[in-house]
Amino acid sequence: MADHNHSQFQHPYFVLTGIPGLEQKYYWMAFPLGAIYAIALFGNGIIISTIKSESSLHIPMYYFLCMLAFADMGLTLCTLPSMVGIFWFNYKFITFDGCLIQMYFIHTFSAIESGVLVAMAIDRVIAIWSPLRYGTILTNGVVCKIGILILSRAVCVVFPVPFLIKRLPFYHSNILSHSFCLHQDVMRLACASTRVNSLYGLIAVIFTKGSDSLSILFSYVFILRTVMAIASGEGRLKALNTCVSHICAVLIFYVPLIGVSVIHRFGKHLSPLTHALMANAYLLVPPVLNPIVYTVKTKEIRKKIIQIFVRTKVTVEG
Repeated sequence: MADHNHSQFQHPYFVLTGIPGLEQKYYWMAFPLGAIYAIALFGNGIIISTIKSESSLHIPMYYFLCMLAFADMGLTLCTLPSMVGIFWFNYKFITFDGCLIQMYFIHTFSAIESGVLVAMAIDRVIAIWSPLRYGTILTNGVVCKIGILILSRAVCVVFPVPFLIKRLPFYHSNILSHSFCLHQDVMRLACASTRVNSLYGLIAVIFTKGSDSLSILFSYVFILRTVMAIASGEGRLKALNTCVSHICAVLIFYVPLIGVSVIHRFGKHLSPLTHALMANAYLLVPPVLNPIVYTVKTKEIRKKIIQIFVRTKVTVEG
């Protein structure tokens, strides 16, 4: 009866937290935040449009890069409304259902990005291990099936999470620790046992991020063994150079992910500011840095950006 009475007063919304201690400086933070989102959307948009328009980039390696850019854009757009609401308009409220929707898409796009990084690792394995058969192994049909598999896995694994949260009562605190909704953060506010949520969350993480990180690790062990078998030092260096961008993308994604996971699990004594900064890095760093890394390493993308700036300059001067 008590639970039933409490459920009548369940919070209709959550209160999002920006960056604790810096509330008076949100006005100034709005400008760098806007720049971060502009770089993320512009950079990933350029990658997608360049790969679409340049026929020389119509190969599996760049198809997977295009998928990575889509995942990064998805992550960016998921957090954009709540971040802009907090830092530009000081609006910190999000409805209960809106929070669940945002949570679902954040975790789904994160799982997609993790899966794409595995696909890119496999792509590098095949390119280095059997370069002559690369085109016959990774055909367009195979790449398409891999993309569908990555998407389907992410959608299905994350799908139960909002429903598991929705069944829980929330009638004490409704203040979240971040500027967006994450499963762990929402779950800790529940006024009932979250054992099922915790267990499913652990299974989901092991099935996605856990298995993906191990797959990437084993892929690079195989790559190193293959490269070491190459006779010439120049050949070994050339082979490893093709993996630099992907290694950077893996580190950019997994280092903040591991950091925020460790802090949520073991860093309860740390300041709220540390929690907020790590969570923001987890979702904002990969969409911003991935386009920069691949722009530096891909001549065609650099040319596309230069062309856009030249057209813009001509238009302004005209």
